[in-house]
Amino acid sequence: MEHLTIAQRNAHNAKLASYADRPLAFLFRFIRRHPFAHTVVLCSVFAAVGCALASQYAIKHLIDVLSQGRHHPGPLWGAFAVLVGLIAADNLLWRVGGWFAAHTFVAVTGDLRRDLFQYLSGHSPTYYAEKQPGTLASRITATSNAVYTAENTTAWNVLPPCIAVLGAIVMIVTVNPVMAAALLSCSAVLAIVLYRLAKRGSARHQNFASRAAAVDGELVDVIGNMALVRAFGMTFREQKRFGATVKAEMDARQKSLLYLERLRLLHAVVTALLSAGLLGWALWLWDHGRATSGDIVLVSSLGFTILHGTRDLAVALVDVTQHVARLAEAVKTLLEPHGMPDRNDASELVPQGGRVAFEQVTFAYPRRRPILDHFDLNIEPGQRVGLIGKSGAGKSTVLALLQRFYEPQGGQIKIDGQDIGSITQDSLRHAIALVPQDISLLHRTVYENIAYGRPDASREEVLAAARDARCTDFIEAMPDGFDTIVGDRGVKLSGGQRQRIAIARAILKDSPILLLDEATSALDSASEEAIQKALDRLMVGRTVVAIAHRLSTLHNFDRIIVMSAGKVIDDGTPEELRNRPGLYRDLLAKQYGRTSTLHVGGSKKIDEQHVA
Repeated sequence: MEHLTIAQRNAHNAKLASYADRPLAFLFRFIRRHPFAHTVVLCSVFAAVGCALASQYAIKHLIDVLSQGRHHPGPLWGAFAVLVGLIAADNLLWRVGGWFAAHTFVAVTGDLRRDLFQYLSGHSPTYYAEKQPGTLASRITATSNAVYTAENTTAWNVLPPCIAVLGAIVMIVTVNPVMAAALLSCSAVLAIVLYRLAKRGSARHQNFASRAAAVDGELVDVIGNMALVRAFGMTFREQKRFGATVKAEMDARQKSLLYLERLRLLHAVVTALLSAGLLGWALWLWDHGRATSGDIVLVSSLGFTILHGTRDLAVALVDVTQHVARLAEAVKTLLEPHGMPDRNDASELVPQGGRVAFEQVTFAYPRRRPILDHFDLNIEPGQRVGLIGKSGAGKSTVLALLQRFYEPQGGQIKIDGQDIGSITQDSLRHAIALVPQDISLLHRTVYENIAYGRPDASREEVLAAARDARCTDFIEAMPDGFDTIVGDRGVKLSGGQRQRIAIARAILKDSPILLLDEATSALDSASEEAIQKALDRLMVGRTVVAIAHRLSTLHNFDRIIVMSAGKVIDDGTPEELRNRPGLYRDLLAKQYGRTSTLHVGGSKKIDEQHVA
């Protein structure tokens, strides 16, 4: 996808989204990528079934030769050779098809998962906020498994009986056209009835698919939050809850399977009756001298092939229907249209110092009141700006909008005079480094997590970033040093260690704009002092926007922006805000002890003697 233009990428994603309600078309999209191998599988199946049918005719021929007595050894051994050759070809052709299928069907599942992950990674944060990660992951796996099973079932259980039934009817025509017509009619009626009944059960299969995805999502959600579960003593409660979820999935699966079994029972009864009728008809023809012994064997074997073929076909179609239902459910969820794609004419961001401007920006989260209403904020290149305010004031929203995690409903956000809505999201995020409050680490090594800021960085640059972020001491104390696996979301590290890893990652990224979201909230006083020095070096020459509840981290900033209800209610240097009444001064009073009295009518001061 990297080599495509934005317009081509958007067209590709739009094409994928168009398959959300067309699971079979989605499947054929990937089958068409391997035309030769699929053609070989198809031809081998046709040829193998053809040999199997021809071998039945060869048996008839052999019996007819045997009925002529022992005076014709030449035709006898010739008939034997033909039969053995057809049997050998039948078996060999199945193996050829299986060999190619083992490579091709697996390749299809790989292509499918890569495309689905590529499409899934392009969704906006709103999409992920409304979905369970485990459910999304399970749906990609379920889609892959459903496609693999559908291809296998079609190749080995749907096509063979189809070919066998049609071929057998053609061969029976040579013996008795009336019998062939009767078999064709019965087979067609039976197949149509079973298919329609199978289609009526699709709701049961889709319900099972949805319940199965819910089980996977519940598992990942609980396992990922097991520390929380144990902290609140909810182990048994979660076991009970999961048991209820599993029971709902089991009930849905049983209903799906029992419906299939009813269809199989119906077909078994009908097949038994028709088989008995066909054999009786063949014997009646022989009794009246209108069929040879070989004809009886051929008609009987082909008749059973037709009837059993329709049974196998019906059962296979029902199984395929179940897997297609699961495929449809997964594809419909994963291939929702992207909520925030790049514009076709989007350009690359050209950094020119890091000027940031919010111009009359209005934004509301889905189904909620606006959190920013005609919000204005201008930040000069290289300026350090701190955002403070009570919870819900809109501070985190400002950072999220600046990274274009959401689209504002009104106004513009510009970086160096360029509207971020008209530039590519990748180039925007390359220009921004983030140290969040909730640190996200991958289940990889410490080194890989730091290098994630700039994957092409040399090892010396990665180690230097770790030193600047004061990470070296605790990393070298780990069993494998920089090669230590940090665990899921960094569970093997303390909060402070995770935060320092995130700071090292931001240092390595070396972007012109730096966003700090409570970057030292998980550090003790000694660590905070060390990290603050690292951050001071990191902030030199960069535009910095920081959210902080510890006001000590903002004492050397150029400006403090005080927010309330999505608006700027105060703006100035730390010194200016400290010397006038307002929220900043009130927060200082709460965080620092007062050693002097506020003077009425004059300069009001608060000594910043830390009491922590």
